[in-house]
Amino acid sequence: MDEQRILSKRIEYLCKKQGISYYSLSYKSAVPMTTLMHIIDCSTKNPGVFTIMKICSGLNITVKEFFDTKEFLDIESMLE
Repeated sequence: MDEQRILSKRIEYLCKKQGISYYSLSYKSAVPMTTLMHIIDCSTKNPGVFTIMKICSGLNITVKEFFDTKEFLDIESMLE
């Protein structure tokens, strides 16, 4: 699975877990809906760190919590 898909699936999972829609996440995070949807549909290849930070804020989690998954750790190990 590529990095964009992992990022997309993580946002999808967290929204479902918290019971919030993408629209609600967009509003809470101040990330435009089109930007969020481009991340979700993987047409954005490299979303900025500040965008990810805003998404985390909208989800009420830390950036560490967002990336603290086996999938992201596997990506990190491939880069070493």
